[in-house]
Amino acid sequence: MRFLSRLLRRLLFVALGAVLAVLAVRVWLVSGGPPLEPWHLYVPPELHAAELDRTDWAGYLRAEERAAEAVRTEVTERLPPRDRIPLNRYFEGSPVYPGHFRHDWNRSYVLEPEGTPRGAVVLLHGLTDAPYSLRHVARYYRDHGYLAIGIRLPAHGTVPGALTDVVWEDWTAATRLAMREARRRVPSGPVHVVGFSNGGALAMKQALDSLDDPAVVRPDQVVLLSPMIGVTGFARFAGFAGLPALLPRFAKAAWLGVVAEFNPFKYNSFPVNGARQSWRLTRAVQEQLDRRARAGQLDRLPPVLTFQSVLDFTVSTPAVINTLYGQLPANGSELVLFDINRNASLGPLFTPGTETALDRLLPAGPRRYRTVVVTNASPDGNAIEARLTEANGGGTRVAPLRATYPRDVFSQSHVSMPFPQSDSLYGMEPDPADEDFGVHFGTVAPRGERGALAISLDALLRMSSNPFFDELLERIGTTIDGAAR
Repeated sequence: MRFLSRLLRRLLFVALGAVLAVLAVRVWLVSGGPPLEPWHLYVPPELHAAELDRTDWAGYLRAEERAAEAVRTEVTERLPPRDRIPLNRYFEGSPVYPGHFRHDWNRSYVLEPEGTPRGAVVLLHGLTDAPYSLRHVARYYRDHGYLAIGIRLPAHGTVPGALTDVVWEDWTAATRLAMREARRRVPSGPVHVVGFSNGGALAMKQALDSLDDPAVVRPDQVVLLSPMIGVTGFARFAGFAGLPALLPRFAKAAWLGVVAEFNPFKYNSFPVNGARQSWRLTRAVQEQLDRRARAGQLDRLPPVLTFQSVLDFTVSTPAVINTLYGQLPANGSELVLFDINRNASLGPLFTPGTETALDRLLPAGPRRYRTVVVTNASPDGNAIEARLTEANGGGTRVAPLRATYPRDVFSQSHVSMPFPQSDSLYGMEPDPADEDFGVHFGTVAPRGERGALAISLDALLRMSSNPFFDELLERIGTTIDGAAR
């Protein structure tokens, strides 16, 4: 007994020593790098879950205005001289300052169709993102007779510091609010919900919650773009990484990345709490899916249409296929997978598992959902085709697509899915008729010496727009029309 007690004490001391060592390394890592700026330290006022459940759309817009005004007075008007530079989105003299644009897409919006709406759609953006990201999808719905509501989720569209004081329950409460508003404005007719990245997890949470609570608006269709159904295991322990920030001297430990804020509609800096809350949200969705699947209670779940890149550095593609689609009922759901560009001529530059990723992802048929694989018609050709396999072993057919991969693009990315090539900010061929937002990330292909740019090359080289966006809209159109084309 004494031996066991001594052993346990020793193990406890070893574990405590390991924890202290990890924290010491974390303190050392954050001691360098750029300092925290006003937009990292300030937290604007926001409504939280209980308040969101009690308010309406008009009340939320008023709270949104208060948060935006607080950022203007507490950050923009108090910037020190060193931060009054063109690269800073919070400097009023910057070309990327959102307040100068015709429409600030950091705000919630409603797009109304001509005549009486035939339905409504709620659009949920991703983590660190803004309502800007789904504006093209919203316009498509509007042009097809739907009222489109794009909500700015709490702690977004203001300053990255806001993400240090938010929980995922605030985001789900905001989702419920937007869905209530959609149903209020369109009392009859279908209600769709579209979620991008973290917004995809929120869309699925809304659908699952509606099975348990009749007061929660049930979507008739769920559309997911690069959904955050599963994230990396590191996010689970992200809160631990932020422990040194309890001491003011180590405040930077509360951040996984402190980066210049040059994007008018997306935070570049990322706090530990953002990773922690996204992990908590995905766990809640996964547990809810598993529990209902074991009880055989997913039969009333609405059909789900998902667009996902085979390669995704941000979310887990296997989780989308196995955790979500592996448990969906036979309800008309569809999964669209974008393969790598096998004509990119990169050859040995691909990692060993990249070229075989698609083969390892999809389970053997028959499957309860339709799959569409967008891939090269031949390994050495530029033509692209869609290989559509019907649910429950209904056969496979192949259709050529109009669009192709650009020769210098080897894959889609997590962030590219909701943006056409013509997007002013992220597109490779910005539409001159669209508003200029001060920078064109999609057209930048930098070559030169390292260390010269104030922006990470990783951020500039990641694919930021979707060559197959028109096909994506057409697939969404099938859900609007209510019949497969």
